[in-house]
Amino acid sequence: MKVVLFCGGLGTRLREHSETIPKPLVEIGPRPIVWHLMRWYASYGHKEFVLCLGYRGDLIKQYFLSYDECRSNDFRLSGAGKSRRVELFGSDLDDWSISFVDTGLYSNIGQRLRTVERYVGKDEMFLANYSDGLADLPLDRQIEEFRASGAVAGFASVRLALSLHAVRSTEQGLVQQIESMSASELWCNGGYFVLRRGIFDYLRDGEELVEEPFRRLIAEGKLWTYRHAGFWRCMDTFKDWKTLDDLYVSGERPWER
Repeated sequence: MKVVLFCGGLGTRLREHSETIPKPLVEIGPRPIVWHLMRWYASYGHKEFVLCLGYRGDLIKQYFLSYDECRSNDFRLSGAGKSRRVELFGSDLDDWSISFVDTGLYSNIGQRLRTVERYVGKDEMFLANYSDGLADLPLDRQIEEFRASGAVAGFASVRLALSLHAVRSTEQGLVQQIESMSASELWCNGGYFVLRRGIFDYLRDGEELVEEPFRRLIAEGKLWTYRHAGFWRCMDTFKDWKTLDDLYVSGERPWER
């Protein structure tokens, strides 16, 4: 399946880490987070990508145009000068296909998706993601269950990795229950979308994907979710980036297959 990746946001909450590069290019270990996500999809056999570009899309283009395979693969170097030869022992991008599409600087996710409709092709289903989170989601199972559901759109529901506590109280302020967010019954939209081409019939100009279009799907019983209780981490803040980078450095990388 084709994989649509939303790479155009301003990433304002991560500006303390970098004000010069778009969030998808923020590095986890030696590679940017969007590369880790693409490699995860490729491990399931989905290697045709459509990147929805916006803020500093030129840098994302340049990153892949000047991609250095040696940064994440073992290789043998022999000779020097003009006779120097590099023999790679592995390759990341040999069988990847990447389309780079300018979808506007201030467009929302729904607008970006509408813009790339013609690049998705005529396949019945395709995948999509926010490009700022990593997970150990069992993608094959999610796709299989979504296909059986007959829904038009699906996404992964996840638990938030927060140190906050959810509070339930009366209107007068009497606390009835308090529990950690991770233990509560609250599930959140974690992205990792599976979509049928019919989703474009529900999109209107200017609408955000998970608001008006999803409400229409809910009303028709055509929106589905896969509950994923495993690893999921969104890189919204500097603390989130540090957590992911520390996991990479430690060798504990749940998103790798």
